[in-house]
Amino acid sequence: MARAFSIEDRTLDTSIISSRNVAYKDVDLSFTAKPAGDIYKKTDAAAVKQAVKNLLLTSRGEKPFDANYGSNLGSALFSLDTDFDPEYVQNIINDTIVNYEPRARVLSVSVKLKPDQNSIDATIEFQVVNTREIVTVDVSLARLR
Repeated sequence: MARAFSIEDRTLDTSIISSRNVAYKDVDLSFTAKPAGDIYKKTDAAAVKQAVKNLLLTSRGEKPFDANYGSNLGSALFSLDTDFDPEYVQNIINDTIVNYEPRARVLSVSVKLKPDQNSIDATIEFQVVNTREIVTVDVSLARLR
């Protein structure tokens, strides 16, 4: 059991300033087995990077019990031949990360539309919350047919 001290306890001459060090851990989605039989884990910035990429590649309605989870960027691929605005895709990416990934703070999003190949290339730069580490994620979406 931990005990918190304060000046009112008359046990301290100065106040205590404390911070919490949070370690981010996620399961590695490659599911590669360790020699000991366990699976590998992603930690800190690598975990957040994997989560952001997974979030952006998930379509809305794909996650059970949370119909709004995901970015729905796949629907943007069908609109590339019309007058489509890259800022619209940037806003989708930014809003999705802000709403569903609290461990990342978006710094910049750049989008390159390739209507001839029916694909979108996006580069997202974000800072991992509670650290000074800046991470860049490249996401490419293309229609299969």
